[in-house]
Amino acid sequence: MTRLLFVHAHPDDETLATGVAILHHVERGDDVHVLTCTLGEEGEVIPPELAHLEGAVGDPLAEHRRGELAGAARTLGVTSHLLGLPTPGDDGSDDPGRPAYRDSGMVGSAAFEHERSFAGADLAEVGALMRSTVEAIAPDIVVTYDPQGGYGHPDHIRVHEAVRGALAQMPTAPTLFVTLTPSSWVAEDRAWLASHIAPGSPYAVPSPSDPVAPSVVADALVTHAVVDPSVVERQQEALRSHATQVVVGDGWFALSNDVVSRLSGREGYSVMDPVTGQLVAPSGPTGVDRPGLVGTEL
Repeated sequence: MTRLLFVHAHPDDETLATGVAILHHVERGDDVHVLTCTLGEEGEVIPPELAHLEGAVGDPLAEHRRGELAGAARTLGVTSHLLGLPTPGDDGSDDPGRPAYRDSGMVGSAAFEHERSFAGADLAEVGALMRSTVEAIAPDIVVTYDPQGGYGHPDHIRVHEAVRGALAQMPTAPTLFVTLTPSSWVAEDRAWLASHIAPGSPYAVPSPSDPVAPSVVADALVTHAVVDPSVVERQQEALRSHATQVVVGDGWFALSNDVVSRLSGREGYSVMDPVTGQLVAPSGPTGVDRPGLVGTEL
């Protein structure tokens, strides 16, 4: 049995970015943990009946999203942790407390200047807390975002920095994987969406020429993959727990920007050296079994 720790910035990131790998490893019998660093207080609420939570005094959205995260964790079958808090029940208290840090929003926003802003917190302080948390969970593998945080969110970038800093200081560190998407997959997924989203839909389908996220890279840089379409149904169920943030369709989802993305049942990863930040080429036989990938399973 392998113990894996997936580290994310906000509730829903765990299912959106790494849900396939999480479910695949849970079904394989591995011990899977998710560490979430904020409660997503700055999330944009989609359902009109919950719109009153967005930006409200006292951050009621935080507690609502805590419940969404708990629901997703049950569906995924993982142990859920919040940075700066014990796992519920570990301390014998009924008080859930709050994470050490708050959702930072985007650079230049009022949230970014908040006293508990995750992205604005001292990196050494965050790294020390991250290290103690990783050491307590004692995973064999840690998975998080690439250096650009997937799409550039400052909290995602801070997660990457904190995880790397924590692992770099550990005498015997777990293996670090970062999430990357092969560019060929993006082209395939956009073609699939164009053929599955009906004309006149309120949701926008990215065109082949639309920009891609920084985490989309040349296929050869993606050394590991989890390809398991059988878990997509459960991934969709977990995403439905995050109803304030995600609309879920048959094989696709959309966020508050109404742009659809495919739930393809596959995710790409690469090993990274936490000290240098360089990707690590696989050693030994790789068993190339996916066109364009060097990879083995995560």
